[in-house]
Amino acid sequence: MQRTGELPVDLIIPARDEAETIGPVLDELPRAKLRRVIVVDNGSRDGTGTIAREYGAEVLRCDAPGYGNASLAALATMPIEPSVVLWMVADGSDDPSDLDAVVGPVVRGEVDLCIGTRVRIEPGAMTPTQRYGSAFAAAVLSARFGLWTTDLGPFRAIRREALEALSMRDRTWGWTIEMQVKALREQLAIREVPVAWRQRRGGQPKVAGTVRGTLGASRKILSWMAGAVLGPRFDPTP
Repeated sequence: MQRTGELPVDLIIPARDEAETIGPVLDELPRAKLRRVIVVDNGSRDGTGTIAREYGAEVLRCDAPGYGNASLAALATMPIEPSVVLWMVADGSDDPSDLDAVVGPVVRGEVDLCIGTRVRIEPGAMTPTQRYGSAFAAAVLSARFGLWTTDLGPFRAIRREALEALSMRDRTWGWTIEMQVKALREQLAIREVPVAWRQRRGGQPKVAGTVRGTLGASRKILSWMAGAVLGPRFDPTP
């Protein structure tokens, strides 16, 4: 359970066909520091949800594909109350030992949003497109809003009330950059902390390494960057 005076932490893990990795990911988690662990089975056909349930996670089925759809489905089960919402990926790329570094500043009330910036990167864990694309997007956001940011890392934590104020709506690959764009617009208190980024621990990539995923993610990132520069009325549709 949480220590007295700290906000409870609810973890969301969107997962699609990650039967090889979801068990080890859940096994590595420091469960005592988390109130809820929600695995959103995003249309899996390989038993991901069954395995996640066997490892003690709450499992929510969401057949509408997309990281944003999975996140919105999980958030719909959460009351709007003082708490912290945390995201991790299901393939083992995030290192659970970094969890304290990511949630700590939000739990203690120091910031509204804390983003894990990927600096300890295993060889081969990121494609050149991922590296340069994320760095370029971060540079554009830094120039536009005057607050230095370096990455669009998915390992992140945010206060529940602050998240609600952002009115998140992107249903696919734009979830993380939408959150950063809107948090910067709203002048939320944001901090980056260094985290690891490991090679996926099994299974097949859903974004990096696939033509459809790479093109889709690139389009969404560019669209949200345009919205950041030109204003909210140029934000992409969900």
